[in-house]
Amino acid sequence: MHSEQQLLDRLRRRIVIPEASGVVLGIGDDCAIVRPPGADEDLLFTTDMLIENVHFLRETHAPADIGHKALARGLSDIAAMGGSPRFCLLSLALPEWAGDAWVDSFYCGLLDLASRTGTALAGGDLARSERLTCDITVCGAVPHGEALLRSGAKPGDEIYVSGLLGESMLGFETRRGKPWKKHLRPEPRIGLGRYARERLHASAAMDLSDGLSLDLHRLCLASGVSAHLEAVPAHSRMVKPRHYLHGGEDYELLLTVPPTTPVPDEIGGVPFTCLGRIEEGAPGEVLMFGLPLRALGYDHFRNL
Repeated sequence: MHSEQQLLDRLRRRIVIPEASGVVLGIGDDCAIVRPPGADEDLLFTTDMLIENVHFLRETHAPADIGHKALARGLSDIAAMGGSPRFCLLSLALPEWAGDAWVDSFYCGLLDLASRTGTALAGGDLARSERLTCDITVCGAVPHGEALLRSGAKPGDEIYVSGLLGESMLGFETRRGKPWKKHLRPEPRIGLGRYARERLHASAAMDLSDGLSLDLHRLCLASGVSAHLEAVPAHSRMVKPRHYLHGGEDYELLLTVPPTTPVPDEIGGVPFTCLGRIEEGAPGEVLMFGLPLRALGYDHFRNL
């Protein structure tokens, strides 16, 4: 089976986007970008699936946590492009075991996060299924032409990540304490994404959902550059290298910033760590302390 990236590349080669569609960026970034005629802002669209026994376990994940996470995943994509959320659409396929109480709690978790982030639930679809599946589409907005892309990193730019990486994977393994809570209830970095766009003038960005090693490889591939890591990301004491390098579902931000831009050590209580720099080299190559770093993050089609 091909990797997710190879499958997306195959699809991209077959797609023709009509000029009248308003789509100015399609497959390959955190969001698609649509530019309505005459508008002073671009619309961002992203979609994410959450599937029982793939993204969550019924035995360990409360319905409110699942609802929260369903929306948080999409909001993280909006944050990565420096946008502000507007509304979401939710398609939910329910098995027989999901009764009224389960459904009410699920929507409670989703709507609490929607209220905090100004995201309206504008509609969707309901169906029956043997396995619980939800698919959420989130729309956001960003000033005309200002969306942060994966493809803007330039040689000399510094590489930053937000937050403490690896805690979500540790939480999934241990199901204890703060790491478990972070796994269940990731906090989309919407304010940080806007800060990165407005104040840091980030050259490229994406959300860290599949692991630093894989997501940085993807950003470098999109930008046609390589990366040299000279530090490890901030992490808690129990987190091991396999957690912070390859663990997924952190939903933090990965940024590249021009070297002349001062970046604070933390923003709103969230640490920012400089890991290294962007260099000329083989597109997609990532070196760590001079040695190749394999992209071992989570890939649905080739999970290494």
